[in-house]
Amino acid sequence: MDEPVARGRNLMAVLWPAFLVAAAANALFFTAFDPHDLTFFGRPVEASREVMYTVGFFAFWAVAAAAAWLAVAMARR
Repeated sequence: MDEPVARGRNLMAVLWPAFLVAAAANALFFTAFDPHDLTFFGRPVEASREVMYTVGFFAFWAVAAAAAWLAVAMARR
């Protein structure tokens, strides 16, 4: 298989499941917690709900992508 094609497949094997996990985690987290009730280092967050939803989604996506990348890396060995 061509090397760029293999890299693209590995990238999608990491990012797509991580995207789905991030969407579910974001929905569950913000169902339980109101963004205006969150604090950061003891101070209330001065951002709109939409900004907090977006930041939360990308944070969950990064964590899920790191976990999926680790799984792919360990499966190669």
